[in-house]
Amino acid sequence: MNRKKFRFTSDKLFDLFNYAFLLILVLIIAYPLYYVLIASFSDPYEVYAGKTFLLPSKITFEGYARVFKEKSIATGYINSIYYMILGTVVSVALIITTGYCVSKKTLPFRRSIMLFYVFTMYFNGGLIPTYLVVAKMGLLNSVWSLILPGGVAVFNVIVARTFFESSIPEELYEAAAIDGSSNMRTFFKIALPLSKPILAVMVIFTMVAYWNDWFTALIYMSEKSKYPLQLALRQVLIQSQATATMIGNMDGGYAEANKITELIKFASIVVGSVPMLIAYPFVQKYFEKGVMIGAVKG
Repeated sequence: MNRKKFRFTSDKLFDLFNYAFLLILVLIIAYPLYYVLIASFSDPYEVYAGKTFLLPSKITFEGYARVFKEKSIATGYINSIYYMILGTVVSVALIITTGYCVSKKTLPFRRSIMLFYVFTMYFNGGLIPTYLVVAKMGLLNSVWSLILPGGVAVFNVIVARTFFESSIPEELYEAAAIDGSSNMRTFFKIALPLSKPILAVMVIFTMVAYWNDWFTALIYMSEKSKYPLQLALRQVLIQSQATATMIGNMDGGYAEANKITELIKFASIVVGSVPMLIAYPFVQKYFEKGVMIGAVKG
């Protein structure tokens, strides 16, 4: 009886510790997002004074007004959504088909092909050779310069291969082959419909990667009309900082301009993050299942 009571108490303590740890972890992750949100419509002087620890102070929407006043923001939003959708479709199609192919034990030179893919994870040609290749192919200032150079993420290919190997029984493929199904039909009629969890994971990973990618566009895009949102926000922030510097000699001018710069900075972070925060709940059900691929149940 005493042993059972002790075990019951220890289990309760263990659960309590887990809940407390997870709560602290959630606060560590969520609070910075919350802080940026309330700072984006609070007076910067109040932010510097530490008066916005939990609640906004002296609410102002001037930062958002300055951000959305720029026509480049709307163009950047449209460009980013277009690049993200097109890039996600192309990349996920390449990743899933590649993962499916290398998961088949009947594929000749399967190990060599995977070794070649893994090699590219650790070694690449570098920025300048890659730029020269993109330029020679005539892809500069093109959406394909953002998609093709990194269209196949090797880590995602490995995850997709693991899913096909561990989640879909080989007997299912054998039964389809006995019934006369071709490889293409087996993939589209059997493997793909059973791959919703991994598809959701690949889609969210790829969407986030394309949405947050600004450096590739900075290298390959020179026309401002083709800038994604991140570069458009960067331009707005640089302009506001330049304005603050130019009027620095005016009495009180620099302080006011710097205040606007800080508001724009926080508002830009929120504007750039909101689309992903909205999209995530719709794929959360599949995402949770997909990230547990290959996990051992205790």
